[in-house]
Parts: sequence; C-alpha cells; structure tokens
Amino acid sequence: MENRNIVSHQEWLEARLALLAEEKALMRQRDAITRRRMEMPWERVEKPYRFTGPDGELAFLDLFGSCSQLVVYHLMFGPEWSEACKSCSFWADNFEGIQSHLRARDVAFTAISRAPFSKLAAYKRRMGWTFDWVSSYQSDFNFDYHVSFTEDDVARGKALYNYEVRPIGANEEQGISVFARDGDGEIFHTYSTHGRGIDNVNGAYQFLDLVPKGRDEDGFAFSMEWVRRHDQYSS
Repeated sequence: MENRNIVSHQEWLEARLALLAEEKALMRQRDAITRRRMEMPWERVEKPYRFTGPDGELAFLDLFGSCSQLVVYHLMFGPEWSEACKSCSFWADNFEGIQSHLRARDVAFTAISRAPFSKLAAYKRRMGWTFDWVSSYQSDFNFDYHVSFTEDDVARGKALYNYEVRPIGANEEQGISVFARDGDGEIFHTYSTHGRGIDNVNGAYQFLDLVPKGRDEDGFAFSMEWVRRHDQYSS
C-alpha cells in the first residue's frame, strides 16, 4: 500500500481498459472450461453408501431430494475432533442461503463429514448454519472419494489426493464432489475438485481478490493462517 501509483483519470482508465481485456479473455476461457466440465463422462456409484442426518439414517439417493443433481462439500471434521476445520468453516460461511437457489436449477447441496452426526449438529448450531450437513461416520464414502485417509496413510506421510500421490499430515482434506441420478435411481459421479479448485465457491476470497491488498497472505507460514472461525475473531 506504500507504493501507490497515483495517476490522472485518463491514465487510470487506460490501465483499467487494458486489464478489462485480460479479464474478458480469462472469462471466455473459464466459460470454455465450464463447458468441458459439463461434458465430463460419468462413472457409476457402485456402493450403497449410508449417511446419518437429523432424522436418522439416509441412503445416498435421499440426499438428492427431488433434484437430479447433487453437490457435496467434503467438510473436514474427523470423528475424534471437537470442532470442524477452521478453513472449511470459512468456506461453509459462504454456503448460507444458497440451497433454494440451487434447487431452482435442479441441484441439491449438502456438506458431508466423518464426525458423528451429534458433533455436526452441535457445531452447526454454534455456527448458525442452516445448510444440509450429514455424517458419513460408518461409511467408506470419504475414503473412496479421497478426502479422508487411514492411519497407515498418515504414518507413511503420503496418500492419493487431488489425483496424485502427495505428502499428507492429517486424516482429512477438503474437496467438492458432484453427482447425478437417472430416472431409474442409479447414481453417477460426474466431477470432483480439491485444493485451489474449491476457491470459486468462497465468496469472501472473491471479494478479497478485488481489493488493492488482495488476499494479503504472503507473510504467513501458510496462506490461511489468519483464518478464524467466525466466532473467534477478536473484533
């Protein structure tokens, strides 16, 4: 912020128009990638996964409700943890109010975590969230979609995550997975993304990317070191 470049309006406008041309090119590229994502092949979900929600046990198909498409946010909350990951909680703050809009476009949304449902429910009350959130506590779901890892994986210090074997230091990671169902009730996996791939659903980060300091994370030991659960900031 100390090295501000103060210019006339005409010079500012010239710089803005040059950047706008690049922004439009990037948007067109993003639109092309979105079309490719929509054209991804599907893989059949073979396992009869079971989950736990506020009304008890749920089949995978129950998570769709009346919709034919389902977006799952893999929210990091291990069975032994007392609270969810602070970074995932940052992401989850951005999910409030979206479900009615998604359902209007034939899309259901839920977060899924491995912690028992009683822990999810208590944390959800604490955070004031209303979006759907279910437990996969007694299911292979998180392991099969490579967002949870065994103790052996952690002991080895590496596991398959984000489509490659890479170092890991914990049992849980974040991600987003997308599923579709057909008229016969069969379920298909259509897409998953991890790491920086989930940035687009974090509205707060999109706002930070607009301001002069940006995300302002370069001075931290790791990028999201500054993040707190929304009830833990000092002001």
